[in-house]
Amino acid sequence: MTIRNLHHLFRPSSIALIGASRRPHTVGAVVARNLFAGGFDGPIMPVNPQERSIEGVLTYPDVASLPVVPDLAVICTPPSTVPELIRQLGERGTKAAVVITAGFAEMGEAGKALQQQVLDAAKPHLLRVVGPNCLGVMAPGNGLNASFVHVPPLRGDIALLAQSGAVVTSVVDWATPRGIGFSHLVSLGGMADVDFGDLLDFMAQDGHTRAILLYVEAIAHARKFMSAARAASRSKPVIVIKAGRSDEAARAASSHTGSLAGADAIYDAAFRRAGMLRVGELSELFDAVETLATGVQIKGDRLAILTNGGGMGVLATDSLIEQGGRLAQLSPEAIAKLDNLLPPTWSHGNPIDVLGDANGKRYADALSVLLEEKDCDAILVMNCPTAVADSGEAARAVIDTLRGKRFPVLANWLGEGAAVEARRLFAANRIPSYQTPDEAIRAFMHLVRYRRNQEELMEVPSTVPDQFVYDGVAARIPIEQALAEGRAWLSEYEAKQVLRAYGIPVVETVTAATPEEAEAAARRLAVPGRNSRLALKILSPDITHKSDLGGVALNLAPDEVRLEAEAMLARIRAAAPGTRIEGFTVQQMAHMPGAVELIVGMADDRLFGPVLVFGQGGTEVEVVQDKALALPPLNMNLARDMMARTRVHKLLQGYRHRPPADLTAIALTLNKVSQLVIDFPEIQELDINPLYAGADGVMALDARIRVAPPPEPGAVRLAIRAYPKRLEQHVKIHDGREFLIRPIRPEDEPLIHDMIARTAIEDIRLRFFAPMRRLSRAMAARLTQIDYDREMALVAIAPDPAPPPAEGSDLRPGDEAIFGTVRITADPDNEKAEYAVLVRSDMKGKGLGYLLMTRILDYARTRGIREVFGEVLRENVTMLQMCRDLGFKQTDYPDDPGIVEVHYTFG
Repeated sequence: MTIRNLHHLFRPSSIALIGASRRPHTVGAVVARNLFAGGFDGPIMPVNPQERSIEGVLTYPDVASLPVVPDLAVICTPPSTVPELIRQLGERGTKAAVVITAGFAEMGEAGKALQQQVLDAAKPHLLRVVGPNCLGVMAPGNGLNASFVHVPPLRGDIALLAQSGAVVTSVVDWATPRGIGFSHLVSLGGMADVDFGDLLDFMAQDGHTRAILLYVEAIAHARKFMSAARAASRSKPVIVIKAGRSDEAARAASSHTGSLAGADAIYDAAFRRAGMLRVGELSELFDAVETLATGVQIKGDRLAILTNGGGMGVLATDSLIEQGGRLAQLSPEAIAKLDNLLPPTWSHGNPIDVLGDANGKRYADALSVLLEEKDCDAILVMNCPTAVADSGEAARAVIDTLRGKRFPVLANWLGEGAAVEARRLFAANRIPSYQTPDEAIRAFMHLVRYRRNQEELMEVPSTVPDQFVYDGVAARIPIEQALAEGRAWLSEYEAKQVLRAYGIPVVETVTAATPEEAEAAARRLAVPGRNSRLALKILSPDITHKSDLGGVALNLAPDEVRLEAEAMLARIRAAAPGTRIEGFTVQQMAHMPGAVELIVGMADDRLFGPVLVFGQGGTEVEVVQDKALALPPLNMNLARDMMARTRVHKLLQGYRHRPPADLTAIALTLNKVSQLVIDFPEIQELDINPLYAGADGVMALDARIRVAPPPEPGAVRLAIRAYPKRLEQHVKIHDGREFLIRPIRPEDEPLIHDMIARTAIEDIRLRFFAPMRRLSRAMAARLTQIDYDREMALVAIAPDPAPPPAEGSDLRPGDEAIFGTVRITADPDNEKAEYAVLVRSDMKGKGLGYLLMTRILDYARTRGIREVFGEVLRENVTMLQMCRDLGFKQTDYPDDPGIVEVHYTFG
């Protein structure tokens, strides 16, 4: 389930409180007080067989005696009573319940069994359960306070979703005196049923919620969470704090990759991929609440600092630079204006120090100049209390100057008593203010990071060069051989076979069973006339880190190989008696001057599935700890971003006499590994270490791959559904033209713009209900960067001999173009999906639209969607006729006679 029946949770028409009490300081008494005091407009029915009335309202002895069916039930009774209560409520028609009671899964196996009984009782009636072991649920705008929070929250437009009830009460206690309100507050507790994914979906669609805050201890269903989080982040800010950042509980790993992919780092990669802003501490969450509550939005990371204290300006500057921000560069025009307005001894640069005796007018004059600066993305106004100037007057001057303007400004009024009134004024005027320079800078960087995450969500990825070709059949042979033999690890030779099949360059490697065969192989590999040096490595299914046991020898001459192989055998047998030794691998020493050693790998996380790792490689990789993680599938942009988040990235860009490495080849290698682990669920761990990277490309020197039998069919492995290549199909239309029908890709954005440019405005109006000549960047990204887990768009692709009509297009005659597209967008419950179809004007009447519609209906049927629907302008007779031919039912749109609703129901 996802959002089904959650409206009964937040907008109930009636409520039953089971376990209501009059005994002071009990949960049942506090919840009853909050419910009745919340202003709920509907019946609240206390259930307690021992009491006649609670809060002046008649009580009922049991569920059966309730005079009306409660939409929402709040349960505060002992855990053993809850399954039967849920069954009774479900049979009466209740659709949502908040189980505040503790004593379930957190109590061990017996508690888990009891919790399952609750779910089993709820499932037949589609009754949604929040909790158990939770603080409750609040929706201040609806007068709902079904919780035992100590302070009633104010009404606002921020949703807080937390696993910890203590976090909810702390946030409410902090926010109320600051005038910050909430649309919803939910304590999820044990998340037996309703979880973060469900609530993110609901809040993303809620018109009263502008921003979402999450306090996460653990995620239950990774793919559902990622789909919901990505959808929510596209529509409103989502800020998350994750508890439990240490890796002490992480499993021991056999590969370098596994040891680098710590649990918290994986969560961090997931939050980043979803476009959410992660903060590190609860105090940061409070800061983020305050910043969001004021609606501040920025366009970049360039900050101007206006202060009456030079030292505090320097502190703010240090914090800004340390956190990755930039000082705005003042234009000569701005400096000239400030010279005319400020005392001669002002700082003449950014930070703008207006001196300790600055009055309100001086603040207003300087701020007015900064508001006109085009190369400034935000302003931090600071004030230090002095005996010669009034802090309150300065605050009022700032507020008056900003009145009617939407420029992003943050305030930092230092001190205690002198700053209280100023902070109150800022809060009343929705200007975010902070007590210290560091807090203010941190809030600014929250906005910067959030904006960057949003840009990554909207960014058009570059096409993978040549859409690299790979040989899945060749890669499968060594994997299946290892599984058939019961081996978990492929040999180095086999691992390199797999990599070579996916187009990853590897050092030529041969195997040898004995020292004598190793010498013969070395002589074959030696290149006459060159200073050929060789590497010798032990070949053993029991050894993953060969160098740790003396199983690697480098820079050997061919005539040194046999003696070194004999010595290596002796070392291994002494260090690890009983180890299976199958022989040796012999390979040429890679010759790549100036190359950097990297690691590229993959580990299989229990929750999120495959996780990719990139960083500085070599034998000291765990010590260096220079890494970046990402969830597959990747594209070139995501791969480059992954690379840029490491320290070694600067080294790869070249320095002094070392030329820059081929960054495109590295990014392409990451994409190849991503595709490999998507195609082969048998792969559990993968290491390429080192991967040499230089100006001429990359070369894998060593590789390890661990395999296991694949999961059961239908099991969810990837946290993000990969591109469904199985849906690709070549088709012909009536006139014999051939098209590739395939799912849309993010890289198709230029093709979508081209298609719109080639389509008549009238046809676009019939599709989008409005005439337009070009899609906005946001709309084009929304159409191409889809979540294959809950929507699908198919495009008809073929070469187009005509030149592109759009000026500035990179397309050329003969390039592939989109001639038609069709999509469905399913609701989070996968019950209903809305369709849309558009073909280029020059393709109308040729059967392409009909073909696309039949393909998308076939797909919807396989997804288990029950109904496909759409809204069609009544004047669009061609579309209405096609819908009739396909079996759609048509009804009048209730609110607009010019629109017809069409519905296709699967039998």
